[in-house]
Amino acid sequence: MKKLTGFKKLKTAVFISGTGTNLKSLIKFSLLKKSPISIILVISNNKNAKGLIFSKKHNIISKSYDYSNKKVAENKIFYDLKKNNINLICLAGFMKVLSKNFINKFKGRILNIHPSLLPKYKGLNTHQRVIENNEKFSGCTVHLVNSKLDSGKIILQKKVRIKKNETQKSLSKKILVQEHKLYPKAIMKMFSL
Repeated sequence: MKKLTGFKKLKTAVFISGTGTNLKSLIKFSLLKKSPISIILVISNNKNAKGLIFSKKHNIISKSYDYSNKKVAENKIFYDLKKNNINLICLAGFMKVLSKNFINKFKGRILNIHPSLLPKYKGLNTHQRVIENNEKFSGCTVHLVNSKLDSGKIILQKKVRIKKNETQKSLSKKILVQEHKLYPKAIMKMFSL
């Protein structure tokens, strides 16, 4: 993606499913003068997602969609993205895989953060798998989303050392701290005002 010229911030939608700690960090980042994004919309597949409290607190439009029919849900989401002139989508713990059709409509404009050093450990249960395989390092990756799971172009990564007595919980916490720093840095790398 090209560097932005002028001072217009990118209208951004953040997709969440759970606690929304990355959303909270992205909102904080979006409020900085140097930030190239403005979060207009928060989308969730879970109406009880704890993260929705952050969008309410900051008066950001938030919507949750019933995913029992993925095609219908994605059509509704796409309509809302268009209605709000969204230029960028940030997936932040969104636990649904977007369809190829949806991704193609926003090609090159969907980012994701994944809790492993891609291309290793794509998909779910990354911390458990990393520990079981006695890896010395793990980390997190911000990448562009394409139609293959966790396979898009890598923008930035942060490595984290795994201690001998590491648990899934302790590793998850350690990586989450880095995710909150990495996502804004990756956005700055891609788009600077």
